[in-house]
Amino acid sequence: MNKSYALIAIATFAAIASTGVRAETPDPASQFALQTEGNRTRAEVMVEAVTAVKEYNHIPSGSRVVTPVKSAVPTAVVRGEAAQALRLGKIRSGELTGLEG
Repeated sequence: MNKSYALIAIATFAAIASTGVRAETPDPASQFALQTEGNRTRAEVMVEAVTAVKEYNHIPSGSRVVTPVKSAVPTAVVRGEAAQALRLGKIRSGELTGLEG
């Protein structure tokens, strides 16, 4: 019985609270009223939209791949120098775990 009284009280409070809340059009003099004034025709806006769609590029500029740099040194020479540097201990090999100096 006690729960039903609480439920009725909550429903009554919600009904009373919602009577003051109404959606209406804002006053044109209000700062929250959206006031727009356009001087372009519909056709001009449509032409601008069509050209924007035609010129749109869906690939972000930061994700474009840079063209490879042309080198005068053959790949075999570079790989040989890397293998020699690895054997001499000039460069590291494997995973870097953070524990190494």
